[in-house]
Amino acid sequence: MTLLSAYISQIQHLKESAKFASHPEKKRKAVSFPGYTLITPPSGEDNSQNSAFYSKMQDYQEELLKLPMGSDLIIPVPHDSFHLTIADLIWDSAYRDAKASNPDFETQLQSCFNDIFQQYQNGAAPKNPPKWQMLGLMLMPRAIAVCLVPSSQESYEQIVSLRRAVYQNPKLMALGIEQQYNFTAHITLGYFGEIREDLNRANFANMLSELNQKWVENLPTLTVHRAELRKFDDMTQYYREPESPVLIFDN
Repeated sequence: MTLLSAYISQIQHLKESAKFASHPEKKRKAVSFPGYTLITPPSGEDNSQNSAFYSKMQDYQEELLKLPMGSDLIIPVPHDSFHLTIADLIWDSAYRDAKASNPDFETQLQSCFNDIFQQYQNGAAPKNPPKWQMLGLMLMPRAIAVCLVPSSQESYEQIVSLRRAVYQNPKLMALGIEQQYNFTAHITLGYFGEIREDLNRANFANMLSELNQKWVENLPTLTVHRAELRKFDDMTQYYREPESPVLIFDN
């Protein structure tokens, strides 16, 4: 995913993200896109434990935005919302429908995660927090991110086993939550805005590859201390409700 050949291939399929819309002042703003997700604490709330990692992510985002590719190509996400998604849960119309048909949906969702986290911690999972190292930039059809790789087999198994506990939970499945994507660990830096017809795609791919080469000597590591059930209204802010359960890895 971080090779020039991957960029050249993927860059032919870029699409404007529907999660942001143009406004008269020409600044794109996040549109309503509500739901729930299982993530690490956003960077703005994790400064004490991963401040160096997220500081690097902010630096990388700034370098990305300085590329001479047009001001509206990449819509940056707020740096204090950077996070690792551990499991996508439910969003947009599926979330709205679930909430409309089941007034107790959110209470039941939180109850499910209390049970999942308790069972996970009671299991044989290692107690050391997982560590994931940045590998380089990756392109998705509607977003650009840095991808992460596990620093050990143990770190990989911890996250995969937690995802398995989530997606195989019968009560959660009964709420309409099912696995939609395979796990590709990443931190989203921005979404794609206007894809102009005159975009020099080959040049863009080369610039991304050059950034990777520049960063390769200083690849930071994210330590996953916590997994939290978070609610979002759009793609710029993820908040934890007071009663939402938390999984602490390094107990």
